[in-house]
Amino acid sequence: MWRTHTPARTSPWSALAVLCAGQLMVILDGTVVSVALPAIQWDLGYSSSGLAWVVNAYLVPFGGLLLLSGRLGDLVGRKRVFVTGLSVFTTASLLCGLAQDPATLLAARFVQGIGGAVTSAVTLGMVVTLFPRPKERAKAIGVYSFVQSAGGSLGLLAGGALTQTVGWHWIFFVNVPIGVVAALAAAHVLAPEPGIGLGKGTDAAGALLVTAALMLGVYTIVEIPGHGWTSAHTLSFGAAALALLLAFVARQAKAPHPLLPLRVFRSRDVSGAMVIQALMVAGMFSFQFLCVLYLQKVLGFDELRTGLGIFPVSVSIGALSLGLAPRLIARFGPRLVLLPGLALIAGGLAALGRVPAGGSYAVDVLPALLPLGIGFGLAMPSLATLAMSAATPQDSGIASGMFNTMQQIGSAFGLAALSTLAIAHTDALLDDGASNASALTGGYQLAFRIGACLVAVALLLAVGLSRSGVTARRTAVEEKPVAESASR
Repeated sequence: MWRTHTPARTSPWSALAVLCAGQLMVILDGTVVSVALPAIQWDLGYSSSGLAWVVNAYLVPFGGLLLLSGRLGDLVGRKRVFVTGLSVFTTASLLCGLAQDPATLLAARFVQGIGGAVTSAVTLGMVVTLFPRPKERAKAIGVYSFVQSAGGSLGLLAGGALTQTVGWHWIFFVNVPIGVVAALAAAHVLAPEPGIGLGKGTDAAGALLVTAALMLGVYTIVEIPGHGWTSAHTLSFGAAALALLLAFVARQAKAPHPLLPLRVFRSRDVSGAMVIQALMVAGMFSFQFLCVLYLQKVLGFDELRTGLGIFPVSVSIGALSLGLAPRLIARFGPRLVLLPGLALIAGGLAALGRVPAGGSYAVDVLPALLPLGIGFGLAMPSLATLAMSAATPQDSGIASGMFNTMQQIGSAFGLAALSTLAIAHTDALLDDGASNASALTGGYQLAFRIGACLVAVALLLAVGLSRSGVTARRTAVEEKPVAESASR
């Protein structure tokens, strides 16, 4: 029998704290490394192209294994998968910190990406089953969303502080005590979940196809800046990834026990939330990367000041996702709360698209960061609620894995696309005689504006989703009296 509650000795909120601690550790790692890259390059002697793989070696397995890990959580028990992922991630973090050469660090980062995927894939599904009541679930998803979205900004601050004070090795070492404590606490606090059994979804061929498709797809995306959009490398690997993905979908439609039951996508809310999230994250994730570059390369901020400069985003995300957003979702529903959130994100990115080369943080950057944080604090809990709205306890792991997979695909694609466009525009401006600061700023402006357009498209889709929800409710209200009178 499927269990959806914690043991009597613990509360769901204690379990949520453990889940969020593990998730925060994984999310922090996604950005804490970016601040330390110059120090890692200088210490270990990476080339410019090789340095990118300190990030990519983590992203490829992370993005490729989320879907499989989520389904394994449903089959063998999400607690077992979560604790296993934490253990792998913590061990790999120790190996990363001990690395003395490029090859060792890349191998450890790959294993760390595996552990991160296994941990993250089941977290949201566990949150949903811990809190079956809508009001409490909204609060819990608000906490989860804060960790998910604000962790990136916190990583910049932590990475800058650790790199400048004790060295880049400690951005990995700090994970070890946190991971050990979180794994021990998870073993005690989280309810045992036997899962539905491997016989209910053991699809080895499907697992191989989707993992290969996603890993190959993420690899293709992260390599675009080095090869170009129309290169033979990008087109051939992209076509192979697409072919594997189509084969996986065909397999799931016919498999007796599919890895990804296609019924998950019958809900318009779920499908819409996945697409909207990918577009939103594509625009929003580029902000973290490009705004850091603007602060450092144009305004001359060091690592610590950069982290402090981005920190208002975390504060505003926390204020909304932990406080106001859950109450608004409980009262008005996630569809309506999503709309102003996306509008604020688009407006913030558009404002960043106007930052000047000789800009001021207080005048030009901060006023754009605040609507970004507020908008994300509203949008992320709304999307998580919609994405999990139709998930049964038996399918919540795969829905959680799919939600995180779309986030990774959106962030990888957005970063690759927008950073490539920014670099190309900067090079064109330099060829035209612009100063280095003006050319860099011009490239960042273009990327921010395109990011705003991506979020604007997501907003249009959300408006359609909201209207369809209103129509469905009206139809239900109109049909109810007819059904009642027929029953009489």
